[in-house]
Amino acid sequence: MRDLYDAIIIGAGAAGLFCAGSAGLAGQRVLVLEHGPEPGRKILISGGGRCNFTNLDVSARNFLSANPHFAKSALAGFTAKDFLALMDAAGIAWHEKTLGQLFCDGSARQIVALLLARLQGAELRTGCGVDSVRHDGVFQVETTQGRFSAANLVIATGGLSIPKLGASDFAYRLARQFGHEVVAPRPALVPLLCDEPWIGALAGVSAPVLARAGKMTFRENLLFTHRGLSGPAVLQASSYLAPEGRLEVDFAPGQNLEEALPAAKRSRAKAGLKAVLGEILPARLAAHLAAPYPGNLADLPDKALRALGAGLHQFAFQPSGTEGFAKAEVTAGGVATSGLNSRDCGSKLVPGLYFIGEAVDVTGWLGGYNFQWAWASGHAAARGLSTRHISEGAAHGE
Repeated sequence: MRDLYDAIIIGAGAAGLFCAGSAGLAGQRVLVLEHGPEPGRKILISGGGRCNFTNLDVSARNFLSANPHFAKSALAGFTAKDFLALMDAAGIAWHEKTLGQLFCDGSARQIVALLLARLQGAELRTGCGVDSVRHDGVFQVETTQGRFSAANLVIATGGLSIPKLGASDFAYRLARQFGHEVVAPRPALVPLLCDEPWIGALAGVSAPVLARAGKMTFRENLLFTHRGLSGPAVLQASSYLAPEGRLEVDFAPGQNLEEALPAAKRSRAKAGLKAVLGEILPARLAAHLAAPYPGNLADLPDKALRALGAGLHQFAFQPSGTEGFAKAEVTAGGVATSGLNSRDCGSKLVPGLYFIGEAVDVTGWLGGYNFQWAWASGHAAARGLSTRHISEGAAHGE
């Protein structure tokens, strides 16, 4: 039985490595297969190379899923504090940025090193592509490096985002092979495309805004780009933006421009609208918005100033699309949670089959939430593995 692993984990990203480490530390004999040349490639480029590895405030409300409750069990089973304990034990310094976002003081490579150091009892094979998988009591995985067998199989191959790092639809194809449904994948946390030339002309301009998509609002920065809109507020809203939906932006959250602009006219009648807006908005954006209103404030009717103020609180953009999976930080959609057990991300259809991380229809907000889902779902699956001993699969495979 030495040739039979307790578990094979396909994918050596955040979720796969964490699951492997947790299972190995629990005494499981684990094999991790990674088709890329090295593990953790997405980790290494995250957070500007410093990895936004979790967030201080994590709950199911920070995630998008067809089942908004699915992530609760795993998130409760392994929290941000639990991951911070691992960081502190490893001596990895970290710091908090805005909105509870936690980053390494040094390099994202420290996170990968931490995950690799936890691989006790787990074997890692890189450059190992998977050709096929079948299940005949045990899982038989045919690869470019030979055939491997295991009582359990964990799919941690992620979604379609950032294909230059090797992203593929493997998880979805395998899920369907074993009878699981897949929620249509789409780019999330992704820049938006806009056709209006004036938007491209403002490339590089950033402003704090309140961005609305559907019922969701995010108060962070918006960034104009040569092709459209980006920045944290836009990336967050993009995950909730319906096809052909409008993005609504409040350029002065917390203020009342409908009253402030007419008031400015009374106190500064000779001032130009560009100068007044420039005290509220970035100069280039203020100049663009003021261009249709030449002259002084005294020349503008109060009605026009109120309408302009209201418009800045409800400025509507009609995106023509997104930058796609090439620029998306994550993939929304994925393996349907209806076919998985929330306590361990195990299949309800095939005993011993698990789906974790970005492969699952659980998509976090920007700010460390997707990494926390990777750690939590990986930990949950590892606990599930510990309840299924090698003998369960071996009894059918001998």
